[in-house]
Amino acid sequence: MWSILKREVKNYMKKPLLWLGTAICVLVIYQNVSPYLDIHYLEEGEIIVNDYPETYRNGDVFDGYVPTENGLRREMWEERIRENLISEFGMDNAGAQSVIDEMKEMDIKTACAHLEGRGFYNAYYEYVNTAYHKGTCEEINSYMAEKLEDRTFSYYFSRKFADFAGLSMGFFATVLLSVLFMQDTRRNTYELLHTKPVSAGKYLSGKVGGGFAVCLIILAALNMIFFGICLVSMRNSGLEVHLADFLLASCFYILPNMFMIISIYSLISLLFKSPLPAVPLLLLYMVYSNMGSRNAEGIYGYYGRPLAIMVRFPGGFFDTAPPPMALLNQSSLILAAVCLLFFSAQIWKRRRVY
Repeated sequence: MWSILKREVKNYMKKPLLWLGTAICVLVIYQNVSPYLDIHYLEEGEIIVNDYPETYRNGDVFDGYVPTENGLRREMWEERIRENLISEFGMDNAGAQSVIDEMKEMDIKTACAHLEGRGFYNAYYEYVNTAYHKGTCEEINSYMAEKLEDRTFSYYFSRKFADFAGLSMGFFATVLLSVLFMQDTRRNTYELLHTKPVSAGKYLSGKVGGGFAVCLIILAALNMIFFGICLVSMRNSGLEVHLADFLLASCFYILPNMFMIISIYSLISLLFKSPLPAVPLLLLYMVYSNMGSRNAEGIYGYYGRPLAIMVRFPGGFFDTAPPPMALLNQSSLILAAVCLLFFSAQIWKRRRVY
Protein backbone atom coordinates (compact mmCIF):
# COMPACT_ATOMS: atom_id res chain seq x y z
CA MET A 1 0.00 0.00 0.00
CA TRP A 2 2.58 2.57 1.12
CA SER A 3 4.89 1.80 -1.77
CA ILE A 4 2.05 2.36 -4.25
CA LEU A 5 1.02 5.57 -2.49
CA LYS A 6 4.56 6.96 -2.47
CA ARG A 7 5.06 6.05 -6.11
CA GLU A 8 1.89 7.88 -7.15
CA VAL A 9 2.82 11.00 -5.20
CA LYS A 10 6.33 11.05 -6.68
CA ASN A 11 4.99 10.55 -10.18
CA TYR A 12 2.57 13.45 -9.79
CA MET A 13 5.25 15.73 -8.36
CA LYS A 14 7.17 15.28 -11.63
CA LYS A 15 4.24 16.27 -13.84
CA PRO A 16 4.27 19.87 -15.18
CA LEU A 17 0.45 19.65 -15.25
CA LEU A 18 0.34 19.65 -11.46
CA TRP A 19 2.36 22.85 -11.09
CA LEU A 20 0.63 24.59 -13.98
CA GLY A 21 -2.79 23.65 -12.64
CA THR A 22 -1.90 24.82 -9.14
CA ALA A 23 -0.74 28.18 -10.50
CA ILE A 24 -3.99 28.55 -12.45
CA CYS A 25 -6.00 27.71 -9.31
CA VAL A 26 -4.13 30.43 -7.37
CA LEU A 27 -4.88 33.02 -10.06
CA VAL A 28 -8.55 32.06 -10.37
CA ILE A 29 -9.11 32.05 -6.60
CA TYR A 30 -7.27 35.33 -6.10
CA GLN A 31 -9.25 37.02 -8.86
CA ASN A 32 -12.47 36.11 -7.07
CA VAL A 33 -11.51 36.75 -3.43
CA SER A 34 -9.32 39.84 -3.89
CA PRO A 35 -12.24 42.31 -3.41
CA TYR A 36 -12.75 40.97 0.13
CA LEU A 37 -9.17 41.90 1.00
CA ASP A 38 -10.17 45.57 0.78
CA ILE A 39 -12.64 45.29 3.65
CA HIS A 40 -11.68 47.51 6.62
CA TYR A 41 -13.15 49.82 9.20
CA LEU A 42 -13.68 53.22 7.62
CA GLU A 43 -12.00 56.26 9.10
CA GLU A 44 -14.10 59.26 10.01
CA GLY A 45 -15.32 60.95 6.86
CA GLU A 46 -14.09 58.16 4.57
CA ILE A 47 -16.46 57.39 1.70
CA ILE A 48 -16.48 54.43 -0.66
CA VAL A 49 -16.97 56.01 -4.07
CA ASN A 50 -18.68 54.10 -6.88
CA ASP A 51 -21.37 54.67 -9.48
CA TYR A 52 -23.59 51.81 -8.35
CA PRO A 53 -27.29 52.36 -7.55
CA GLU A 54 -28.43 53.45 -4.10
CA THR A 55 -29.97 50.04 -3.42
CA TYR A 56 -28.81 46.71 -4.82
CA ARG A 57 -29.83 43.13 -4.16
CA ASN A 58 -26.22 41.84 -4.39
CA GLY A 59 -24.52 44.70 -2.59
CA ASP A 60 -21.51 43.95 -0.42
CA VAL A 61 -19.66 45.75 2.31
CA PHE A 62 -16.48 46.35 0.28
CA ASP A 63 -18.64 48.40 -2.15
CA GLY A 64 -20.12 50.36 0.73
CA TYR A 65 -23.42 48.47 1.07
CA VAL A 66 -25.08 47.30 4.28
CA PRO A 67 -28.27 45.26 4.77
CA THR A 68 -31.44 47.36 4.83
CA GLU A 69 -33.43 47.29 8.07
CA ASN A 70 -36.98 45.98 7.55
CA GLY A 71 -38.78 49.25 8.28
CA LEU A 72 -36.52 51.28 6.01
CA ARG A 73 -36.70 48.55 3.38
CA ARG A 74 -40.49 48.79 3.28
CA GLU A 75 -40.27 52.58 2.86
CA MET A 76 -37.74 52.23 0.02
CA TRP A 77 -39.88 49.60 -1.67
CA GLU A 78 -43.01 51.74 -1.46
CA GLU A 79 -41.12 54.67 -2.95
CA ARG A 80 -39.95 52.52 -5.87
CA ILE A 81 -43.51 51.28 -6.41
CA ARG A 82 -44.78 54.85 -6.39
CA GLU A 83 -42.19 55.89 -8.98
CA ASN A 84 -43.07 52.94 -11.22
CA LEU A 85 -46.80 53.55 -10.98
CA ILE A 86 -46.24 57.13 -12.11
CA SER A 87 -43.66 56.43 -14.85
CA GLU A 88 -45.00 53.15 -16.27
CA PHE A 89 -48.73 53.23 -15.51
CA GLY A 90 -49.33 56.95 -16.06
CA MET A 91 -50.78 57.58 -12.60
CA ASP A 92 -50.57 60.94 -10.89
CA ASN A 93 -49.12 61.34 -7.39
CA ALA A 94 -52.50 61.08 -5.72
CA GLY A 95 -53.44 57.85 -7.58
CA ALA A 96 -50.07 56.23 -6.85
CA GLN A 97 -50.32 57.21 -3.17
CA SER A 98 -53.80 55.71 -2.91
CA VAL A 99 -52.42 52.37 -4.15
CA ILE A 100 -49.64 52.56 -1.54
CA ASP A 101 -52.18 53.36 1.18
CA GLU A 102 -54.25 50.31 0.24
CA MET A 103 -51.23 48.09 1.03
CA LYS A 104 -50.23 49.63 4.37
CA GLU A 105 -51.63 46.75 6.43
CA MET A 106 -50.47 44.03 4.02
CA ASP A 107 -47.25 42.05 4.30
CA ILE A 108 -44.89 42.06 1.32
CA LYS A 109 -46.19 38.85 -0.29
CA THR A 110 -49.82 39.97 -0.02
CA ALA A 111 -48.93 43.44 -1.28
CA CYS A 112 -47.07 42.01 -4.28
CA ALA A 113 -50.03 39.76 -5.10
CA HIS A 114 -52.30 42.81 -4.83
CA LEU A 115 -50.12 44.71 -7.31
CA GLU A 116 -49.99 41.76 -9.70
CA GLY A 117 -53.78 41.93 -9.81
CA ARG A 118 -53.36 45.46 -11.13
CA GLY A 119 -50.87 44.33 -13.78
CA PHE A 120 -47.68 45.24 -11.85
CA TYR A 121 -45.64 42.03 -12.09
CA ASN A 122 -42.22 43.26 -10.92
CA ALA A 123 -43.23 44.24 -7.40
CA TYR A 124 -41.34 41.46 -5.64
CA TYR A 125 -38.29 42.01 -7.82
CA GLU A 126 -38.32 45.64 -6.68
CA TYR A 127 -38.43 44.45 -3.08
CA VAL A 128 -35.47 42.10 -3.63
CA ASN A 129 -33.47 45.03 -5.01
CA THR A 130 -33.83 46.91 -1.71
CA ALA A 131 -31.98 44.19 0.27
CA TYR A 132 -28.83 46.35 0.55
CA HIS A 133 -28.32 50.08 0.47
CA LYS A 134 -25.29 52.36 0.47
CA GLY A 135 -24.33 52.93 4.07
CA THR A 136 -22.68 55.82 5.83
CA CYS A 137 -19.29 55.45 7.47
CA GLU A 138 -21.02 54.87 10.82
CA GLU A 139 -23.43 52.29 9.39
CA ILE A 140 -20.65 50.31 7.73
CA ASN A 141 -18.45 50.29 10.83
CA SER A 142 -21.38 49.35 13.06
CA TYR A 143 -22.36 46.52 10.73
CA MET A 144 -18.79 45.18 10.64
CA ALA A 145 -18.41 45.44 14.41
CA GLU A 146 -21.61 43.46 14.91
CA LYS A 147 -20.51 40.70 12.53
CA LEU A 148 -16.98 40.53 13.96
CA GLU A 149 -18.04 40.56 17.58
CA ASP A 150 -18.07 36.76 17.87
CA ARG A 151 -16.30 35.79 14.64
CA THR A 152 -12.90 36.51 13.13
CA PHE A 153 -12.42 38.09 9.71
CA SER A 154 -10.83 34.86 8.47
CA TYR A 155 -13.96 32.91 9.48
CA TYR A 156 -15.87 34.70 6.72
CA PHE A 157 -12.94 34.96 4.30
CA SER A 158 -12.19 31.22 4.59
CA ARG A 159 -15.73 30.43 3.44
CA LYS A 160 -15.31 32.55 0.34
CA PHE A 161 -11.93 30.87 -0.15
CA ALA A 162 -13.56 27.43 0.21
CA ASP A 163 -16.21 28.47 -2.32
CA PHE A 164 -13.78 29.30 -5.13
CA ALA A 165 -11.06 26.84 -4.09
CA GLY A 166 -13.62 24.03 -4.12
CA LEU A 167 -14.82 25.08 -7.57
CA SER A 168 -11.26 25.32 -8.94
CA MET A 169 -10.09 22.12 -7.28
CA GLY A 170 -13.11 20.22 -8.60
CA PHE A 171 -12.22 20.94 -12.21
CA PHE A 172 -8.49 20.56 -11.60
CA ALA A 173 -8.90 17.21 -9.83
CA THR A 174 -11.08 15.94 -12.68
CA VAL A 175 -8.25 16.62 -15.13
CA LEU A 176 -5.37 15.67 -12.84
CA LEU A 177 -6.78 12.39 -11.53
CA SER A 178 -7.73 11.13 -14.98
CA VAL A 179 -4.21 9.72 -15.26
CA LEU A 180 -4.24 8.08 -11.81
CA PHE A 181 -5.34 4.70 -13.21
CA MET A 182 -4.28 5.32 -16.80
CA GLN A 183 -1.05 3.30 -16.69
CA ASP A 184 -2.57 0.45 -14.67
CA THR A 185 -5.55 -0.02 -17.01
CA ARG A 186 -3.48 -0.57 -20.12
CA ARG A 187 -4.05 -4.09 -21.35
CA ASN A 188 -0.71 -5.71 -20.55
CA THR A 189 -0.24 -3.88 -17.25
CA TYR A 190 -3.80 -4.57 -16.07
CA GLU A 191 -3.49 -8.28 -16.69
CA LEU A 192 -0.06 -8.41 -15.08
CA LEU A 193 -1.28 -6.63 -11.95
CA HIS A 194 -3.95 -9.27 -11.44
CA THR A 195 -1.35 -12.00 -11.33
CA LYS A 196 0.65 -10.29 -8.57
CA PRO A 197 0.17 -11.16 -4.86
CA VAL A 198 -1.38 -7.80 -3.99
CA SER A 199 -4.83 -7.62 -2.41
CA ALA A 200 -7.63 -5.40 -3.67
CA GLY A 201 -7.57 -3.46 -0.40
CA LYS A 202 -3.87 -2.69 -0.58
CA TYR A 203 -3.98 -1.79 -4.26
CA LEU A 204 -6.97 0.54 -3.98
CA SER A 205 -5.73 2.06 -0.73
CA GLY A 206 -2.42 2.85 -2.37
CA LYS A 207 -3.90 4.29 -5.56
CA VAL A 208 -6.71 6.24 -3.90
CA GLY A 209 -4.44 7.31 -1.05
CA GLY A 210 -1.86 8.56 -3.56
CA GLY A 211 -4.41 10.59 -5.49
CA PHE A 212 -5.94 11.97 -2.29
CA ALA A 213 -2.49 12.83 -0.93
CA VAL A 214 -1.73 14.85 -4.07
CA CYS A 215 -5.03 16.77 -3.69
CA LEU A 216 -4.20 17.29 -0.03
CA ILE A 217 -0.76 18.70 -0.89
CA ILE A 218 -2.24 21.11 -3.45
CA LEU A 219 -4.99 22.20 -1.06
CA ALA A 220 -2.47 22.68 1.76
CA ALA A 221 -0.40 24.91 -0.52
CA LEU A 222 -3.49 26.94 -1.44
CA ASN A 223 -4.38 27.31 2.23
CA MET A 224 -0.93 28.59 3.14
CA ILE A 225 -0.79 30.97 0.16
CA PHE A 226 -4.14 32.59 0.86
CA PHE A 227 -3.68 32.60 4.61
CA GLY A 228 -0.45 34.53 4.00
CA ILE A 229 -2.14 36.92 1.55
CA CYS A 230 -5.00 37.50 3.97
CA LEU A 231 -2.63 38.00 6.90
CA VAL A 232 -0.54 40.57 5.02
CA SER A 233 -3.60 42.42 3.72
CA MET A 234 -5.18 42.68 7.18
CA ARG A 235 -2.05 43.49 9.18
CA ASN A 236 -2.91 47.20 9.51
CA SER A 237 -6.68 46.85 9.77
CA GLY A 238 -6.90 45.26 13.21
CA LEU A 239 -8.96 42.34 11.84
CA GLU A 240 -8.15 38.85 13.12
CA VAL A 241 -6.86 36.16 10.77
CA HIS A 242 -6.44 32.55 11.95
CA LEU A 243 -5.02 29.65 9.94
CA ALA A 244 -7.43 27.27 11.70
CA ASP A 245 -10.38 28.93 9.92
CA PHE A 246 -8.88 28.08 6.52
CA LEU A 247 -8.06 24.51 7.52
CA LEU A 248 -11.51 23.82 8.96
CA ALA A 249 -13.29 25.24 5.91
CA SER A 250 -11.12 23.11 3.60
CA CYS A 251 -11.69 19.94 5.64
CA PHE A 252 -15.46 20.40 5.80
CA TYR A 253 -16.24 21.77 2.35
CA ILE A 254 -13.50 20.57 -0.04
CA LEU A 255 -11.79 17.33 1.05
CA PRO A 256 -14.95 15.14 0.98
CA ASN A 257 -15.51 16.33 -2.60
CA MET A 258 -12.00 15.29 -3.59
CA PHE A 259 -12.51 11.90 -1.97
CA MET A 260 -15.71 11.39 -3.98
CA ILE A 261 -14.02 12.33 -7.27
CA ILE A 262 -11.20 9.85 -6.64
CA SER A 263 -13.67 7.10 -5.72
CA ILE A 264 -15.61 7.65 -8.95
CA TYR A 265 -12.39 7.39 -10.92
CA SER A 266 -11.49 4.13 -9.18
CA LEU A 267 -14.88 2.53 -9.90
CA ILE A 268 -15.08 3.65 -13.54
CA SER A 269 -11.44 2.74 -14.22
CA LEU A 270 -11.84 -0.82 -12.93
CA LEU A 271 -15.31 -1.26 -14.42
CA PHE A 272 -14.40 -0.13 -17.95
CA LYS A 273 -10.65 -0.78 -17.72
CA SER A 274 -10.13 2.90 -18.55
CA PRO A 275 -10.54 6.12 -16.52
CA LEU A 276 -11.60 8.20 -19.56
CA PRO A 277 -15.37 7.47 -19.32
CA ALA A 278 -15.29 9.12 -15.88
CA VAL A 279 -14.23 12.52 -17.28
CA PRO A 280 -17.54 13.50 -18.97
CA LEU A 281 -19.45 11.91 -16.09
CA LEU A 282 -17.62 14.06 -13.54
CA LEU A 283 -18.05 17.20 -15.64
CA LEU A 284 -21.82 16.58 -15.68
CA TYR A 285 -21.67 15.84 -11.94
CA MET A 286 -20.05 19.23 -11.32
CA VAL A 287 -22.64 21.00 -13.46
CA TYR A 288 -25.35 19.28 -11.41
CA SER A 289 -23.61 20.24 -8.16
CA ASN A 290 -23.33 23.88 -9.19
CA MET A 291 -26.92 24.32 -10.37
CA GLY A 292 -29.24 26.71 -8.61
CA SER A 293 -32.85 26.07 -7.65
CA ARG A 294 -35.85 27.78 -6.11
CA ASN A 295 -36.66 27.65 -2.42
CA ALA A 296 -40.09 27.32 -0.80
CA GLU A 297 -40.73 31.02 -1.41
CA GLY A 298 -39.93 30.70 -5.11
CA ILE A 299 -36.67 32.64 -4.86
CA TYR A 300 -33.94 31.40 -7.20
CA GLY A 301 -30.53 30.84 -5.64
CA TYR A 302 -27.93 28.26 -4.63
CA TYR A 303 -29.34 25.98 -1.93
CA GLY A 304 -27.19 22.91 -2.52
CA ARG A 305 -28.12 19.55 -4.02
CA PRO A 306 -28.01 15.99 -2.63
CA LEU A 307 -24.51 14.50 -2.89
CA ALA A 308 -23.19 17.64 -4.61
CA ILE A 309 -19.39 17.77 -4.91
CA MET A 310 -19.32 21.54 -4.56
CA VAL A 311 -20.30 23.75 -1.65
CA ARG A 312 -20.91 27.34 -2.72
CA PHE A 313 -21.15 30.42 -0.50
CA PRO A 314 -22.93 33.06 -2.60
CA GLY A 315 -24.19 36.33 -1.18
CA GLY A 316 -22.54 39.08 0.82
CA PHE A 317 -19.24 38.58 2.60
CA PHE A 318 -20.67 38.74 6.12
CA ASP A 319 -23.85 36.88 5.13
CA THR A 320 -22.20 33.69 3.89
CA ALA A 321 -23.80 30.54 5.25
CA PRO A 322 -23.51 26.89 4.22
CA PRO A 323 -26.40 25.56 2.14
CA PRO A 324 -29.08 23.72 4.16
CA MET A 325 -27.82 20.34 5.43
CA ALA A 326 -24.34 20.99 3.99
CA LEU A 327 -22.52 19.04 6.70
CA LEU A 328 -24.95 16.13 6.35
CA ASN A 329 -24.33 16.17 2.62
CA GLN A 330 -20.55 16.15 3.11
CA SER A 331 -20.85 13.22 5.52
CA SER A 332 -23.03 11.41 2.97
CA LEU A 333 -20.36 12.02 0.33
CA ILE A 334 -17.77 10.25 2.46
CA LEU A 335 -20.10 7.31 3.02
CA ALA A 336 -20.96 7.13 -0.70
CA ALA A 337 -17.26 7.27 -1.62
CA VAL A 338 -16.51 4.38 0.73
CA CYS A 339 -19.30 2.36 -0.92
CA LEU A 340 -17.85 3.07 -4.36
CA LEU A 341 -14.45 1.87 -3.18
CA PHE A 342 -16.05 -1.30 -1.83
CA PHE A 343 -17.61 -2.01 -5.23
CA SER A 344 -14.27 -1.23 -6.86
CA ALA A 345 -12.60 -3.82 -4.63
CA GLN A 346 -15.20 -6.43 -5.62
CA ILE A 347 -14.53 -5.76 -9.30
CA TRP A 348 -10.80 -6.14 -8.71
CA LYS A 349 -11.30 -9.45 -6.88
CA ARG A 350 -13.48 -10.87 -9.63
CA ARG A 351 -10.75 -10.26 -12.18
CA ARG A 352 -8.01 -11.63 -9.95
CA VAL A 353 -5.88 -14.41 -11.46
CA TYR A 354 -4.54 -16.92 -8.96
